[in-house]
Amino acid sequence: MKLPWKRALKLLPALLLTAGLTAIPVQATATPAAPAAPAASAAKSSGWNDFSCKPSEAHPRPVVLVHGTFGNSIDNWLGLAPYLTARGYCVFSLDYGQLPGVPFFHGLGPIEKSAGQLADYVDRVLAATGAAKVDMVGHSQGGMMPRHYLKFLGGASKVNALIGLAPDNHGTDLHGLTELLKHFPGAEDVISENTPGLADQLVGSDFLTKLNEGGDTVPGVRYTVIATRYDEVVTPYRSQFLSGPNVRNVLLQDLCPLNISEHVAIGLLDRMAFHEAANALDPANAKPTTCWSIG
Repeated sequence: MKLPWKRALKLLPALLLTAGLTAIPVQATATPAAPAAPAASAAKSSGWNDFSCKPSEAHPRPVVLVHGTFGNSIDNWLGLAPYLTARGYCVFSLDYGQLPGVPFFHGLGPIEKSAGQLADYVDRVLAATGAAKVDMVGHSQGGMMPRHYLKFLGGASKVNALIGLAPDNHGTDLHGLTELLKHFPGAEDVISENTPGLADQLVGSDFLTKLNEGGDTVPGVRYTVIATRYDEVVTPYRSQFLSGPNVRNVLLQDLCPLNISEHVAIGLLDRMAFHEAANALDPANAKPTTCWSIG
């Protein structure tokens, strides 16, 4: 379905502001790309989004993958989902934040509403698998949005660990680009009206102010943030890190100075990030992540 012209024009300021979110820079990464995976039709056959999957004793909690802005439940996870299913996890992924008339590109709706969609999906996964709790891995907005679920929607009793790959936990200034909004009267209103999920992620938004009041974390949940120094979308990159108990903040370049993955690559294909996420899912059997952690 095509966007009506009037709606497309209204969306233009938001799309221009967030051009970095949709463009995948062409640059090398220090770790080989994950093998290409079949599209959505093969997800269930590989154990991904298979609601008949029962967690094993080794991996007793299902893993819920939460895509980023402009992502969806399949494309964002063509690398990580097969990586985790091959290691014996029950893996599930959802779509959230859909806008009317905008197919495939999700995560654009109000984040509070998206967190409600996540809450419903977790309940569905728990009911199907019989597990008491899930673990979550999210990319970009998908690493931050679940914190609203944990803090305000009762998610803390249903989630053991949240692992964020380049999450915008304290918002982004897009290298200062958001400051330009002040010079275009009405631009912020246009973005908030047409793509509220984007407006919620800007530094200083009402959503983020409420989310981070009183501390970054809630009791009973383990948090891991995996960031890259070369993130061009969530800036400054250190704004991704969390403070509080049960938090581990990881910078990929501290593990391997040769890693040059940026915002998109860390979620789509960086095997070091995948390895570190697997460590966070199973800390008792964690192995050091190095430049050679590509298996």
